Amino acid sequence: QVQLVESGGGSVQSGGSLRLSCEVSGNTGSRYCMGWFRQAPGKEREGVAGIAGDVVTRYASSVQGRFTISQARAENAMYLQMNSLKPEDTAMYYCAAAPYCQNLLAPAAFTYWGQGTQVTVSS
Repeated sequence: QVQLVESGGGSVQSGGSLRLSCEVSGNTGSRYCMGWFRQAPGKEREGVAGIAGDVVTRYASSVQGRFTISQARAENAMYLQMNSLKPEDTAMYYCAAAPYCQNLLAPAAFTYWGQGTQVTVSS
């Protein structure tokens, strides 16, 4: 079992950048697939980016080319670099971990979740 804590959210203007961090604690000796998800008010939670084995990454089409997912196992951390932010990126962002790698963008495939960090992008 792992515990996840997100940080780095905030308010920025359109075109700005933010870097989200996810601190992983607990059973960090096991390998997990990791992902970032977001949920805007009145909308379903959606996959933003996922990473498996430090090499395989997958992005939602809406963020492809603007967001970059990475992880630093030695630091027990995962990151999401978000550039060229748009108002439609406004949401609560969550990091998640899955002991088995399935669909990197499907919330149902992930077992462990953080509490979320709010990202607000103004026009």
